[in-house]
Amino acid sequence: MTPVAATAEVLAYKILKRHNEEGWVKWAYDMLLAGYETENLLILAGVRGMLDYFEMWTLTDKVLEELEIDYSDQDQVINGYVSYLAQRVLSGQEKPSAALYTLMSMYLDLDYTSLLSDSFDLYYAWKDLQYGEHQWYVLGVDRSNIDQKITDYFKERV
Repeated sequence: MTPVAATAEVLAYKILKRHNEEGWVKWAYDMLLAGYETENLLILAGVRGMLDYFEMWTLTDKVLEELEIDYSDQDQVINGYVSYLAQRVLSGQEKPSAALYTLMSMYLDLDYTSLLSDSFDLYYAWKDLQYGEHQWYVLGVDRSNIDQKITDYFKERV
């Protein structure tokens, strides 16, 4: 069996040390529907209301351990999450600007990892072109082609 696509997001949040209770609970439920079943996965899927940050962190670690899902390779997790977001953008489930913002934030949170530097530049090029005629982040990009450049960026990452 292959874990559900949102596993990429769960792992990314783990390496970023971000809390995402609602997303983790939904992921656990989707994993159960996909045929996975462990004691802690059942517990996680049934969480209602707020859990303490540390309790949720520990519970998700137990689930990932039980499912033998490793997130120790940061580059692999980042690449998986970029691919996941690209698929969501290209299928219309997520706005390109929102996905770029997410990746740009990860770039900053992960101490400027080179894997995400293009997303940083592209996000700020897009942002500048929302308010002005010029941007200085991506060579050859202007208002006439920024949307296509963003689409191409995500197509290259699926």
